[in-house]
Amino acid sequence: MSSRTKGPAGTGPSGLLVVDKPLGVTSHDVVAAVRAVLGIRRVGHAGTLDPLATGALIVGFGHATRLLNAIVDHMKTYEATIRLGVGTVTDDAEGAFIAEPARVDCAAITEQMVADTIRQRFLGEISQIPSSYSAIKVDGRRAYDLARQGRAVELEARSITISRYDLLAMRPSEVAVDGAPRTCVDLDVIVCCSAGTYIRALARDMGEILGTGGYLTRLRRTTVGAFDVTTDCAVHPEAREHRFTDREGVEHTRNKAILDMDAPTLLAHALPMAEAARRTMDTVAIDEGQARELRFGRRIDMAIDGECAAIVTGSDEVVALLRPAPHGQAKPAVVFPAEERTARVDAADTR
Repeated sequence: MSSRTKGPAGTGPSGLLVVDKPLGVTSHDVVAAVRAVLGIRRVGHAGTLDPLATGALIVGFGHATRLLNAIVDHMKTYEATIRLGVGTVTDDAEGAFIAEPARVDCAAITEQMVADTIRQRFLGEISQIPSSYSAIKVDGRRAYDLARQGRAVELEARSITISRYDLLAMRPSEVAVDGAPRTCVDLDVIVCCSAGTYIRALARDMGEILGTGGYLTRLRRTTVGAFDVTTDCAVHPEAREHRFTDREGVEHTRNKAILDMDAPTLLAHALPMAEAARRTMDTVAIDEGQARELRFGRRIDMAIDGECAAIVTGSDEVVALLRPAPHGQAKPAVVFPAEERTARVDAADTR
């Protein structure tokens, strides 16, 4: 096994994979595919992509799963296509059309109108109501489950930040709504936004503001924080048709993510633990003596501003995730010991 993906001595592999998720499979499918190849259970992902979306899915395995919560909060970049002229119940191409006629003819929409709307209504910190078909939980149940049952779903607005929203191209298109052709306009855009932003909701809101209706037809995530699917990704699962029979004997067909490679090949594409940590959060250099103290759950004399990773100079070993403590000290929140298991350190036990 390559040393570049090993954690502390005696552990299994740890690292991050920048996966280019294919169309038609879930993020969980990709995690299952990685788990099957590596033969380990500790695998997870940072930030769900819908089956109709493609692109950067950050998958962590081994000790690197401890980095995923931090990665989820990073800014993300998307390439998307928004169709103006009609809306759908799901705000994307999967849902049924909303047959109500548009208040404004799409022929009247100009690039300048779209650019002005973006600048005035969608840049900076804004308030957004997520799609009712999102995975947000309402009284313990997913919003999309309630919406599919025909129940009214009211989600609270949330604050999001959009740092970039560029209109790349605008072109005419056409769809059939209730069997009748409807003239539409497609917008190709790039959006850089904070965690929790729903691009489907941006498409819906653009259509509402312009009076045309709108929904998302294409979505590709290109970056998650410092991870770029174009430059970092060498893992491209395939979506293959999979047939199975449920407990009632009913046969179903769905897509399944498949990785045609063995474990050593997959590990060769992984970012090692130290590099993964450096791209995820601030890091601090420690010596072997400080590493020993942290492994015993003790604080070290080091002033830090927020959560960071402690990496041993020379060996490039990630020993712990640190949090600030009083009196210019840092305390271990998560320790990566020599044993297979990652030890959580209760702050009450640190000295």
